[in-house]
Amino acid sequence: MIIVTGGAGFIGSALVWKLNKLGYTDILVTDHLGSSEKWKNLVNLNYNDYMDRDQFIRVLESGAFGSTINTIFHLGACSATTEQNADYLMENNFHYTLRLAKWALSAGCRFVYASSAATYGAGEHGYSDNHEEMYKLRPLNMYGYSKHLFDKYALKAGWLEKIAGLKFFNVFGPNEYHKGGMRSLVCKSFPLVQTEGKISLFKSFNEKYKDGEQLRDFVYIKDVVDVMMFFYEKKELSGIYNIGTGVEHTWNDVASALFKACGKKKNIEYVDMPEQLRAKYQYFTKADMTKLRRAGCNHRFWTLDKAIDDYVNNYLKSNSYLGE
Repeated sequence: MIIVTGGAGFIGSALVWKLNKLGYTDILVTDHLGSSEKWKNLVNLNYNDYMDRDQFIRVLESGAFGSTINTIFHLGACSATTEQNADYLMENNFHYTLRLAKWALSAGCRFVYASSAATYGAGEHGYSDNHEEMYKLRPLNMYGYSKHLFDKYALKAGWLEKIAGLKFFNVFGPNEYHKGGMRSLVCKSFPLVQTEGKISLFKSFNEKYKDGEQLRDFVYIKDVVDVMMFFYEKKELSGIYNIGTGVEHTWNDVASALFKACGKKKNIEYVDMPEQLRAKYQYFTKADMTKLRRAGCNHRFWTLDKAIDDYVNNYLKSNSYLGE
């Protein structure tokens, strides 16, 4: 059996979709649905059972699963970079991960968990996923710190010799519709581009970057789950790995690709960045992919233009989900 925590979320549901495409259906999805719309991500997927995250951890630690679990993909977390409740993030992102990892290690079960590129902070120490660089990192928000804290704990405890952590960069694509303000620019801006033919981007408050020229490593969700399957198949791989493309693009590039995919003329307006974001804003991210490539992952990533065209014309225009 394969466990996917956060399995109704963006990356989690996409992973279940990919597992289904490869013929895997003995899957237990865990999440916390609440009153959100993310349940819609599950409608087209094939899995054996669903458990609320709190019920799941109790059942797991009771020993009820025995030796039936092959792999745990731990993707469940609060991923809002604007979340202010530090106690909630520590409990939900750090302590919950700690409990799952301890169980997996004691059971000899494969454990692959989601870290984040938010751990890199402003990037002043680069974007290398080499373990010796980890203690230098200074996340800019509490979400990034909650992820960084587990990475450091796992390194100090020697766990990273047995488990794998994946640092996701700017992931976008179908099944992110429920994420509200944390949706990608493509998802958030698509309706306005379609109806009014315009898009809004943040002005730059760093003299090194012109408006809209802030840089990110954007990675398509279909690439992300392909790489995750590499870690499923290569169970001997352990440690922290970046999951980006190794190519940086500007927000202007994203906007241009979105207009092109929608068949619209480019029309960008630049608006002030909210003050509460200015001190915590990443102006540049780019995944160092050396370690992943050396591990034998030869996956060819979608180009930004082709990924956005696929997203717009095969999903956003028809309001479709993965698996339809």
